[in-house]
Amino acid sequence: MRVRVLVRLKPGILDVQGAAVKRALMGLGFTEVADLRVGKVIEVELDAPTAAQARARADEMCRRLLANPVLEEYTIE
Repeated sequence: MRVRVLVRLKPGILDVQGAAVKRALMGLGFTEVADLRVGKVIEVELDAPTAAQARARADEMCRRLLANPVLEEYTIE
């Protein structure tokens, strides 16, 4: 079973990479960009008998390694 984890900085945390990409887009003429934040996508293939168990294991992975709970939030698909 494949799960996709989306990790992004929590609201209010300065996204330095997002700011740099926004500036670069503005320099390329994309002046309509009002805000931009960069995150990461992690795809994990799991041997799990049910979707609920796969989600539970992915959640544990996020809490223990894949996301920094102080700075980041995540969603599991």
